[in-house]
Amino acid sequence: MAVLSSPLLLIQSVPPVTRAFTAATVVSSALYVFLWWKGVWPEVAHYMTLVPGSSIFTPWTFFTSAFVETTIFEFIATIIFVPAALKYLERLWGSIEIAKFIVVSIVASNVIAFGFNWIEFIATKNADMFLYGMRYHGQMALQIAILVAFTQLIPEHQVQVLGVIKARVKSLPMAYLTLSTVLCFVGFQCPWIIIQFGWFVGWIYLRFYKKNSGESVGGIPTYGDRSETFSLVSWFPPFMHYPLTLGGNFVYHWANRLHLIPSASPDVESGSYAPVPGSNRAEAERRRAMALKALDQRLANASSPVGSQPSDAGSSQSSRPIPGRSESPIDSSPSGAEKRGNPVETDVSDSRNATTETR
Repeated sequence: MAVLSSPLLLIQSVPPVTRAFTAATVVSSALYVFLWWKGVWPEVAHYMTLVPGSSIFTPWTFFTSAFVETTIFEFIATIIFVPAALKYLERLWGSIEIAKFIVVSIVASNVIAFGFNWIEFIATKNADMFLYGMRYHGQMALQIAILVAFTQLIPEHQVQVLGVIKARVKSLPMAYLTLSTVLCFVGFQCPWIIIQFGWFVGWIYLRFYKKNSGESVGGIPTYGDRSETFSLVSWFPPFMHYPLTLGGNFVYHWANRLHLIPSASPDVESGSYAPVPGSNRAEAERRRAMALKALDQRLANASSPVGSQPSDAGSSQSSRPIPGRSESPIDSSPSGAEKRGNPVETDVSDSRNATTETR
């Protein structure tokens, strides 16, 4: 009974949204294997995966296609990474926010991929390749959106990739994005290009739309993270900052004017971001600064020799002037020359007296 209760306790400890999402992934991927083994997968593929030429008639595939992993490597990578990451984020954000994050990351990325394939079809007139030859599936868009969320929350945290490569969390999204770009250029557009869309969708949602639970300004809830460390230009090298800033400001101006994004708090509209007092992010930054300060003090104390402290203290005390007492007794009294007078003046006066006596 103890052996059987341990897995049950482990499953019950997982938050509800993460548990349901993981179960749907396992069941859908197992169903795909069963249909492929029976040889009926080509006939039912457009009901489970996103096929740009027919998904307009099966709109549920814009979301459910994420549950289908078609290779053992994709399935293993998803099961290892996604449930653990969602469990962490769900406990931090809550079930409602993590559910919205999952739906937005998957559906919006698939909609962009759907439109992009139709644009390619209009430009090339090749329906067999761009409308029916590509089937989008899996959770690559959600994976990179999760990496974007971790970059927002713990950017300086160091992890080991495959137990060998050490990297900071903030460098992982661009590494995954670079892999996607390379594979797309060599001809593997589906499903790797969806990583590009997932990164952009995840950043936009976390930047502007995610509701900050328990944080408000004047009773009005706040949305997104408008800090400079999470801006669009922070993802790119410096030589790209100027054109991205111009384009980003133009799009943001019109999006804000058309009320496409939630209104920013007053400190953001004034041009300088300040974390909301009492927010989790501000509290984390404050604690990190205090920890770094304490660490610097400990290192400074450890590097200075212990035995030299009393002597230094004694020397510093002896070198201090005592109030009411001059620093040097010699300087406080008049000099010997001042007491005796000037010898030249004495000789002159003696010579004058001698001349008077002669006369």
